[in-house]
Amino acid sequence: MASKMVNHRRRDKETQKIQFEYFAPQVQKVLLAGNFNNWDAKRTPLKNDREGRWKVTLELPPGRYEYRYRVDDTWQNDQRPVECVPNAFGTWNCVITVH
Repeated sequence: MASKMVNHRRRDKETQKIQFEYFAPQVQKVLLAGNFNNWDAKRTPLKNDREGRWKVTLELPPGRYEYRYRVDDTWQNDQRPVECVPNAFGTWNCVITVH
């Protein structure tokens, strides 16, 4: 689930730390892909907290981002109710807006 926006200054550009979280205690890996990492899920693995919560925090500049999770080689959407938009593959991408 995307959450916890925190203001943070970096190189004179305002970014925010955004935590992405996915609850899946029985899986082997969870990756995050979106237009913030050129849809390359291998670049953004989530870490398991041993209770089944997979998390990663990214610093993102203001903008609108689409994303999905790759859970054990299956595309999944955020588990929380978030805005979604159709994608070119006939499924849906999640959306987060960073202000």
